[in-house]
Amino acid sequence: MLRCIVRAIQSVQLSMWTVFLLIFSNIFMTFAWYGHLKYRQDALWKVILVSWGIAFFEYCLQVPANRIGSERFTPVQLKVIQEIVTLVVFAVFTLFYFGEHLRWNHAAAGVCLVGAAFFVFHSW
Repeated sequence: MLRCIVRAIQSVQLSMWTVFLLIFSNIFMTFAWYGHLKYRQDALWKVILVSWGIAFFEYCLQVPANRIGSERFTPVQLKVIQEIVTLVVFAVFTLFYFGEHLRWNHAAAGVCLVGAAFFVFHSW
């Protein structure tokens, strides 16, 4: 009985580490991909180099997240988790960095993602 409890706790810990790493990875990725849009006056080659530098840290978190997550999740499940995290991080980013507000269609897309997660994680 104790072994089952320990295994369940370890499984949850792996899952949480995966999500934790994916969140921070996506913060770096979002800044690398979209942060430069506030600096349109800078030379393109400069923002490319800065974006690549930021993306390096994204990969330093993304790769371990997928390695750790692959012990618990299938590749398809990992991808769906990644997409949900990406869109949540992006929604927060656009709100605070660009000052854009979310609308009803963004919420509808979120509901679709919840549906995608249901279908991917449900055992048929």
